[in-house]
Amino acid sequence: MKGLILSGGAGKRLRPITHTSAKQLVPIANKPILFYGIEEMAAAGITDIGIVIAPTTGEEIRQAVGDGSQFGVRVTWITQPEPLGLAHCVLIARDFLGDEEFVMYLGDNMLEAGLSAFVQRFVSERAACKAAGGSEPPAAQILLAEVSDPGSFGVAEIAPHGRVVQLVEKPEQPPSNLALVGVYLFDQTIHTAVANIEPSARGELEITDAIDWIINEGHRVDHEVLSGWWIDTGKKDPLLECNRLVLGTFSRRVDGDVCGGSSIEGRVVLESGAKIVDSTVRGPAIIGSGTTVESSEIGPYVSIAADCRISGSEIDNSVVLRRSTVTDIIGLTDSLVGRDTVMSRSAHGDEDRGPTRLSVMVGDHCRVEIG
Repeated sequence: MKGLILSGGAGKRLRPITHTSAKQLVPIANKPILFYGIEEMAAAGITDIGIVIAPTTGEEIRQAVGDGSQFGVRVTWITQPEPLGLAHCVLIARDFLGDEEFVMYLGDNMLEAGLSAFVQRFVSERAACKAAGGSEPPAAQILLAEVSDPGSFGVAEIAPHGRVVQLVEKPEQPPSNLALVGVYLFDQTIHTAVANIEPSARGELEITDAIDWIINEGHRVDHEVLSGWWIDTGKKDPLLECNRLVLGTFSRRVDGDVCGGSSIEGRVVLESGAKIVDSTVRGPAIIGSGTTVESSEIGPYVSIAADCRISGSEIDNSVVLRRSTVTDIIGLTDSLVGRDTVMSRSAHGDEDRGPTRLSVMVGDHCRVEIG
């Protein structure tokens, strides 16, 4: 089985961060989102992976992932010239995929449950049907999640026998509360499907239309309802929620230096080369290598990347990217701070002002002064 990870797209919902960086490389707990998907594929035994990239951000992603050897996989790069839909990604990946079964994964999605069990069910069911003879194996298997607002998603209609009978995109009257999650399994039938559908009203080849084509042609489409959480990290608040959830799985590890009257409380990862001076860090949290935290209170649910400097500040439920500086900022919360950014208290600010709550999303290479 092969893997296809979709890592194109402009990341408009995460601007200004994505004006200068690919959304799939924004870190969750100091690791790029895309890396989690690659690691999940490797854990499921999928080592031949195609990654679809856009011309604008593709080179940055290539540099970060390399040839895949750091993950124990082999990567083939596939450029999508324009964002023409998920089914279009399958179309342009035809030479790479051949006639093999494959899993398709959206590169900015995160799943608690991982991929292994989902993939194994598809493989086992197809093998069992072929061994039995006369029983049609599934041509596709989709992952679904129960949601409270199905009208905002692609929604599946499930027959009493458990087969998927229809997919409807953002319906006014949803046939169920089961929304499509960004993970799909296909056999070679999908290639015929994507060649036989037309672009939607928004000019894209929709994967829902391709799966509907498979169903209408009489092929079997199975489903599985997700257990555990699923998050599309394409917006700030879901990204921060995902950061909280992943940090919550960490164990305490203190490899850096803890100096002065500092306190490390709970599940904190302090990477080698990090330094905590006269500060408190409350877990869950991670502090990257080369970062110095001085006279500050950090956490819970904070990820600070490598080579940052935090001084005289209070930060919780936030993500701070590489080489950034935060000075004399009290009450920074629910925030995403880009790379090489400087945040500080204005020289004209009120020195006697009490703590406030400040929530921001700041892009790379910015300078922000808080009055």
